[in-house]
Amino acid sequence: MLAQPLDDTLDAGPRKTARGTERLCASTGTVRPIEDMIRFVVSPEGSAVPDLKHRLPGRGVWITATRSALGQAIARKAFARSFKRDVRAAPDLLESTERLLERAALDALAIAYKARRVVAGFAKVEAALVEGDAAAVLHASDAAPDGVRKLNAAARRSTENHGAVPVLAAFTSAQLDLALGRSNVVHAALLAGPESKAVLARLARLERFRTGTVGNDR
Repeated sequence: MLAQPLDDTLDAGPRKTARGTERLCASTGTVRPIEDMIRFVVSPEGSAVPDLKHRLPGRGVWITATRSALGQAIARKAFARSFKRDVRAAPDLLESTERLLERAALDALAIAYKARRVVAGFAKVEAALVEGDAAAVLHASDAAPDGVRKLNAAARRSTENHGAVPVLAAFTSAQLDLALGRSNVVHAALLAGPESKAVLARLARLERFRTGTVGNDR
């Protein structure tokens, strides 16, 4: 499905948006797959709110899923222009959107842990890498450099022997503790499985938002 005309950046509602659809970014004027975008709707209070799951009722505006594009939309009052009404952007919309993306990734990580697709602790992560069971390594962003260095070396060896193993450091130890329901999580590994794929997809979306790299820009 092609993007909507340039003079109408609104969609027709969440049930009218199929996977693979392209939309016009109300901020940058570029056309992208909806997988690289965030949908925003108007709350009952008249504020723009992100709809990460594309389920909130009403027509929506699509913004490229990066901090810079969203910041530009706020600065240029793109929401009011697209919705053709007075729509407010909360002062913390950038931060709250990032928090929602973080929460989505952490929720997926919690589900993967309950499905036994996550192991935590230096020794268990190292063993998963040696056996070729690790689909990705997760370091706490505040992890000690020595442990990170040693496991990164193990991840490189695993990549050579078993295939690519992404190494990510998107969350603090405290955030990993909450997601896994245990204390002092500094290193973890995702094991192969659909639950881990969901974690990686949401982590990729969070990273795109933070770094500004999406779609064909990658």
